[in-house]
Amino acid sequence: MLKHDKVIIIAEAGVNHNGDINLAKRLIDVAKQAGVDYVKFQTWITEELLHHDAPKASYQKINDGEDTSQYQMLKQLELKHEDFKELKEYCDQHQIKFLSTPDEEKSLDFLVDELNLAVIKIGSGEITNIPYLRKVGQKKREVILSTGMATLKEVEIAYHTLIDNGATKVCLLHCTSSYPAPFDSINLKAIQTLKNTFNTIAGYSDHTIGTEVSIAAVALGAKIIEKHFTLDQNMKGPDHKASLSPEELNLLVKQIRNVEKAMLGDGIKQPTVIELDIKQTITKGLFWNTNLTGGQIITQNDVTSKRPLINGGFSASQFDEIVGRKLKTNVKKGNPVIKSELE
Repeated sequence: MLKHDKVIIIAEAGVNHNGDINLAKRLIDVAKQAGVDYVKFQTWITEELLHHDAPKASYQKINDGEDTSQYQMLKQLELKHEDFKELKEYCDQHQIKFLSTPDEEKSLDFLVDELNLAVIKIGSGEITNIPYLRKVGQKKREVILSTGMATLKEVEIAYHTLIDNGATKVCLLHCTSSYPAPFDSINLKAIQTLKNTFNTIAGYSDHTIGTEVSIAAVALGAKIIEKHFTLDQNMKGPDHKASLSPEELNLLVKQIRNVEKAMLGDGIKQPTVIELDIKQTITKGLFWNTNLTGGQIITQNDVTSKRPLINGGFSASQFDEIVGRKLKTNVKKGNPVIKSELE
């Protein structure tokens, strides 16, 4: 089940196994080494998913580099249900959580009824597929729903369709469905819109190049981050170019965990325990700028500020309290201003 005491990091292997179960296992190894929470795939039966003559999306044509139909491309990338049983067992053995997006009803039944997945991830392409969403809800599982290409009204209909049909929780991922997504198309403020509108956990499915947008999303309150990764960005296939390398995935996890630590606290602006020692040496105190004799009235030019603030001395913030006062004793240039020296 989903726990939200920390940001959930989903490493999206997707179709970057290129239809090879051994490559899929290597992707699991990379995800485990990086320390993510879930490694996610996509499960479909090509004949159930799309019409034989369905064209490729424009990004698929560019990134795949093959003159084939979408049907031919997905058939080459397809793993069988039996393969996913093996991958789920492999994840269990290596103690990393397995997740997969069912892209049609037979795969939905397989992932829930046979693999007994506690969480169902639904892609943006299904957000207006109301009959399918009803079936997802009827599985009575937690659902993570990506919201790329959707209006807020479409998200509302999808969200309530899932809840009304039995989904125990629905988490929403803001997403820009472009591969890769241009930075000026991201609109990260929509994460808070989803969170506030539906009073639910909101996150971000990141299709940009690099890691910085995911980090910004965490800083803005995203509690789930989903990011594609690959073994090699130069491999043939539709998603490799918009995916992180293994080294970048490692970096992403470290960055997210560091940002989480930086966001701890009660919001009250005050020195932390670790700052107090530094404050003692960095804060400036008041020092005599000239030799003076007892009975003189202190002027602005008689006092200067330097590090450090000593015990029994005056902070530079007390400068105006010193000027105009009378000296009790003689003082020497370069010495700190001491309270006992003043009347």
